[in-house]
Amino acid sequence: MAMGALTAIAASCTQNPARDLQARVDEYATVEVKSPLIESLSDKDKQVLNLLREAGKVMDGLFWKQTFGDKHEMEVIDDQAMKDFAMINYGPWDRLEDNSPFVPGYGEKPLGANYYPADMTAEEWEAFDDPDKYSPYTVIRRDENGKLKCVWYRDEYRKELELVCRYLEEAAAITENSGLKNYLTKRAEAFRTDEYFESDLAWMDMKDSKIDVVIGPIENYDDKLNECKTSYECFILLKDEKRSQELEKYVSMLPELQKILPCPEEYKTFVPGTSSDLNVYDAIYYSGDCNCGSKTIAINLPNDDKVQALKGARRLQLHNSMNAKFGKILLPIGRLLVEPEQQKHLRSEAFFWNVTFHEVAHGLGVKETVNGKGSVDEAMGSEKTTWEEAKADILGLFMVCKLIDMGEIPLISKEDAITTFIAGLVRSVRFGSASSHGKANMMCYNYMKEQGAFSRNKDGQYHIDFDKALSAIDSWAALIIKTQATGDVEFARSFSQSHAVVPEALSADIANINAHNIPRDIKFDFVW
Repeated sequence: MAMGALTAIAASCTQNPARDLQARVDEYATVEVKSPLIESLSDKDKQVLNLLREAGKVMDGLFWKQTFGDKHEMEVIDDQAMKDFAMINYGPWDRLEDNSPFVPGYGEKPLGANYYPADMTAEEWEAFDDPDKYSPYTVIRRDENGKLKCVWYRDEYRKELELVCRYLEEAAAITENSGLKNYLTKRAEAFRTDEYFESDLAWMDMKDSKIDVVIGPIENYDDKLNECKTSYECFILLKDEKRSQELEKYVSMLPELQKILPCPEEYKTFVPGTSSDLNVYDAIYYSGDCNCGSKTIAINLPNDDKVQALKGARRLQLHNSMNAKFGKILLPIGRLLVEPEQQKHLRSEAFFWNVTFHEVAHGLGVKETVNGKGSVDEAMGSEKTTWEEAKADILGLFMVCKLIDMGEIPLISKEDAITTFIAGLVRSVRFGSASSHGKANMMCYNYMKEQGAFSRNKDGQYHIDFDKALSAIDSWAALIIKTQATGDVEFARSFSQSHAVVPEALSADIANINAHNIPRDIKFDFVW
């Protein structure tokens, strides 16, 4: 429907024929977002945090515009549960149920969200000859003659972005950390120019700040049409210096880890930068894209391959958010589905390492195709995000197991890593096929089951065959890397169509999980 008719929406809100919306709201466990690390900050640091939060609120409003349109249309809903669910999903579509509409009067979510005209046809897009149409920082609009045109984010969202710039520049003037000051200054300039390269470099160089902020148009998950338009978001983070120091040694190991990947040598030519960061943080604020639906628990940025080639990447593990998801979701799922003899291998430490090396794995593998098809992203097209997430999942587990063998990861076993990973697959499959992460986990689940990595015992619970699981990890990783390296988008599309599905037995598992009222994800109460 057209995004208007507020009174019609409000009048129809009590006529929801779907399952109880309050139950769907309750599937998101409320988590207080706080951190003891805030107590060590100076008064000036706390002023900086307040300014960053104000900037984050603007990012939140911009994401509403990008993904839906006018937030007010959801705010006038009379039914409280429906309104609450719309706030979680940033619109009338359930992100964990393939973007199915739950507000009466709304149809399917447009594949292009609000980045493109709702009435744009595929033929029109193909005929549109503008070099900027695939830019991550343009929206597509119609000119006075009804023809398509590109509008830069800096122009489309000028008023809001200028307010963000003022907050960032004021914070830059207050902070006593030179790295943070430089980054905030350059990020403000980036918002005004849509040129993010220099600010990404400045963020990479920000090594010793207790405060970190990820802010801007970053991920392209919301653009289901072309997977190119980026969404506004903001994380405000506090560095856990003790835990971060424990991870420092792994950064220097990245080139060696690249060499041991289970694939042919011609797929290992990319050399990861060793100025990468691998650090641990507590998150104290989320807004925009990262706050909608399923919540992020780790970050791997920048996405720009040119920055990665020069500086590597930063992997930020959000420890408090990670612990919340393990305790409230993954552990209860594992205790329900995994046979009792193997439940001892469900470990929060294993979850931490699996997630940590998932982020590391984004920086490994292959970046350019080996057969002249250009970059992996270009060649993989609409499959790029799903297959990149699949790569990160399985290479992360591969590296954890190898590092355990090498004595580099203490306190957990390969059995811990594998058991926790398989329980985590079921957790992520519940994100649905509208999520690239959910599709990647469906493919992995089905592949590992086919390879005999797990089966069901006489009671219907999962029994894991650890030897077959290790073999499946290698072969699945090899298949993904080959597909990316050769840019075989036809195979990728065919495989995801056949394997990014929920088989009947898994569907029954998910129904069992739901019947036990295990949350699907978390929502935040920002107490700071």
